[in-house]
Amino acid sequence: MHYIERSLDLAKVLGKKSCFLFGPRQTGKTWLVQNRLSEHKYFNLLDNKTYAQLSFSPEILQELITRKDKVVIIDEIQRLPILLNEVQLLIDNRDIHFLLTGSSSRKLKRKGTNLLGGRARIRNLHPLTSLELDKYFELNRALNIGLLPSIYFSDAPDEDLESYIGTYLQEEIAAEALVRNITAFSRFLTISALSNGQIINYTNIANDSQVPSSTIQEYYQILRDTLVGSNLPVWKKSIKRKPISTSKFYFFDIGVTGYLQKRNKVSPGTVEFGEAFETYLHHELKSYLDYTKNGELYYWRSSTGREVDFIINDITAIEVKSKTTIAPKDFKGLRALKEEELLKNYIMVYPGKDERKTADGISILPYDIFIKHLWEGEYIS
Repeated sequence: MHYIERSLDLAKVLGKKSCFLFGPRQTGKTWLVQNRLSEHKYFNLLDNKTYAQLSFSPEILQELITRKDKVVIIDEIQRLPILLNEVQLLIDNRDIHFLLTGSSSRKLKRKGTNLLGGRARIRNLHPLTSLELDKYFELNRALNIGLLPSIYFSDAPDEDLESYIGTYLQEEIAAEALVRNITAFSRFLTISALSNGQIINYTNIANDSQVPSSTIQEYYQILRDTLVGSNLPVWKKSIKRKPISTSKFYFFDIGVTGYLQKRNKVSPGTVEFGEAFETYLHHELKSYLDYTKNGELYYWRSSTGREVDFIINDITAIEVKSKTTIAPKDFKGLRALKEEELLKNYIMVYPGKDERKTADGISILPYDIFIKHLWEGEYIS
C-alpha cells in the first residue's frame, strides 16, 4: 500500500466552515478522510448498522454528537439526505463544522434536498496529480491507465477500468434511473469520449449516438453532474480576433477516457499520445485551480481558427505540444493571441527536456517544470 499525501487541505477548509466533498468514485474521498481527519467523529453511511440507526431516527444524530465534537464527518451523505436537516440545526445551534462526502451533488439536488443554504463550501476531489505521486509518477503509465488511485497502482488496470465503467453505468446511471435507455447512454459514452477535448457538437454526436440532440444535451449534463467530465469555456476578452463561443468538454480521467475510446496503448509520436497528453495537462490545471481556488480555466479559439489550449484567468496562456521538437508553426496560436498583449505569460508546454524562451518572450517549458511552477502559484498573478 502506497501512502500518497493529497494536495487538498481539508483541515484548512473545515477550520473556517462546513464543507461538501464531492468526487467521482474511487478518487479517494474515504481514504483521505480516514487518513487526514481520523481524530474526528465519523459516520459512514455505507455501514449498514450506521445507516439503519440514522435512517430510523435521524434526530439521534444530535445525541451521538457531543459538546467536545467540533468537526464531524458523514461519508456518502447522498444515501440519507434527510440528515442534512439535523446537520443544519447542529451548525446553527452548536457551531459544529461538518464534512459531508458523496460522489456528486446530483442525487441531493434531484430530491430537493436541503443543501444547507450557504452554510457549507464545496470542494471536488480529483484523481492523483504528479505532485501527489512524486517519485511514483510515470508519464506513460498515467497516459495509458489514468490517475485513479486504485487503478494507477493496480496490477490489472485494464480489468479494473472495465469494472469501473460497469459500476458507473449500473450504480450511478441505471440504479438512479437517470436515463431510460442504458444501451444508448453507453453508446454515447464511447462517442463523447472520442470527442474528448474537442468543441462540443451536439448534432454530430446525436447522429452518431442515434438519439435526439436534446437527449445528448441531457447526457452531457449527467456527465457534468456526476463529475465524470466538465466543460472548458471560451476566453472571450480578445478584441482584434473575434473568439468563438462554444465550450469544449474533457473527461475527468485519462484512463477512463482511453477505455471508453477502446484505444490501444499510446506511445510518443502518435495522435493518441498527443490527445492523452493534453488531457493530462488539463487534469493538472483543473486540479490545481479547484484545490487552491485561485481562478478559472478557459481556452481560446478565434473565428479564423487560431487556438490556444488553456488560459488561466486573464494572466497565462498555455499551448500544449506532445512532441519533443518544437517548430515555428507550433507558435501560431500563442503569437496570434500575444499580438494584443492582454496576458502576462505565454507558455509552450511539451514533453522535452530543454527550458528556453523565444525572442518574442514565449516560454518553452518541459511539462514537469511547468507543473512544478504551477503548484508554486507562478501563473496566477
